Amino acid sequence: MAIIAGQGSNRQYVREEHNGQTVIRVIGTSKAENHAFVVMARHFHKLGLPVPEVYEVSEDEMEYTQEDLGDTLLYNYIENGRTTGEFSEDEKQMLNRTLRALAHLQVEGANGVNWSVCYPVPQFDRRSIQWDLNYFKYDFLKLNGTDFSEPNLEMDFERLANKLLTYACDVFMVRDCQSRNVMIKDGKPYFIDFQGGRRGPVFYDVASFLWQAKANFPQPLREELIDAYMDELHKIGYILPSRGTFRKILSHFVLFRQLQVLGAYGFRGLYERKKHFIESIPLALRNLRELFGLYSELQNDYPTLFALAEDMLHTCCLNEKEGANETSMKSQLTVTIYSFSFKKGIPEDTSGNGGGYVFDCRSTHNPGKYEQFKQLTGRDEAVVEFLEKDGEILTFLSHVRPLVEHHVERFMQRQFTHLQVAFGCTGGQHRSVYCAENIAKYLHEHYLVHVELIHRELGIKQVL
Repeated sequence: MAIIAGQGSNRQYVREEHNGQTVIRVIGTSKAENHAFVVMARHFHKLGLPVPEVYEVSEDEMEYTQEDLGDTLLYNYIENGRTTGEFSEDEKQMLNRTLRALAHLQVEGANGVNWSVCYPVPQFDRRSIQWDLNYFKYDFLKLNGTDFSEPNLEMDFERLANKLLTYACDVFMVRDCQSRNVMIKDGKPYFIDFQGGRRGPVFYDVASFLWQAKANFPQPLREELIDAYMDELHKIGYILPSRGTFRKILSHFVLFRQLQVLGAYGFRGLYERKKHFIESIPLALRNLRELFGLYSELQNDYPTLFALAEDMLHTCCLNEKEGANETSMKSQLTVTIYSFSFKKGIPEDTSGNGGGYVFDCRSTHNPGKYEQFKQLTGRDEAVVEFLEKDGEILTFLSHVRPLVEHHVERFMQRQFTHLQVAFGCTGGQHRSVYCAENIAKYLHEHYLVHVELIHRELGIKQVL
């Protein structure tokens, strides 16, 4: 059994063995959201569309198991192109296949689907548009301290909503269609995140996919992929406007999607201080500015948004030149993570904060009972493999991590300076060391906090 790390989602994913095969167990936080995914996944799978098969659902619908599609995200598959800006032919072909598969999921998936189960709303409508625009206003602009004219901004919002609602809502709209939510198995793309899907227009998912902040698609490649997508829609028999008209309509959806993701980056990054989302903000701002440059008519349609894009990108570039890097953006919170032996007592909190967690790892299988592991520690590969294959420690950590995450987020929001998390076992050598390493690495990768890792009984101290 192994925990699979997520990014923005509160759902937990665990790989485990069941009836001789590996499956993914999903632990959700919303019954309605889980229900939407399960119903739609079963509908799409029955139609032969590329989604994971759902196997079993718990009686309360808070957990379900689904097909294990492996470990290859499309985002990782195209890593060379993302980092260099030069996409290989193989990467381009996989992106082409993904856009063509999207066309089938949207059009064929809409046939006979039960729209009433969609979460949180069944259709792309004015109310859902307003939610996302307010997301941008309150969780990005206001959280970022950006100065703007609210009446003028609301006028742009009204014009944008009117434009988006001009087009037919007649396909399944995945909504969060981007390379992190597509998996590659046996050379075929599968869509894995559509629980927020609803009835909508064809344009939104293309805008979401091709203008993903960290995908780094050059404009010529976007144009190629738009053509491939339109070709596939024509093959299916879906009636489209001319290619030029399609692109003009698409530009309004790209603008809307960029505002929505900036709202998400603001909440997850500026508020929750999650690393991945803060890193994405400058990229999304550049996408926004590039869009206004490509489609100059948008500057006239939405003058306040255009001015904001110019100002925000200018400020972002100045910050980069002045050396505003990750270190300077870190919060004042330090998380000290201990491993220790209960025989030698619980570590003291020297910060003066007097709070935090002490987790007892002794309920899990102890590698120290076996001769081959006695001279090793929870940092050694053989011990790590033993613990993860056994699985008990992973179940233990699946309960620990949400507690620690919540505490970290609330402490950052309240501007606290210190949190201590300690893992104890019998000797402070195997299980507690593994757990401390695991949580320290997770916090370092996902939050802009200072992490101090101390293996007391091993005499090791490390600052991440």
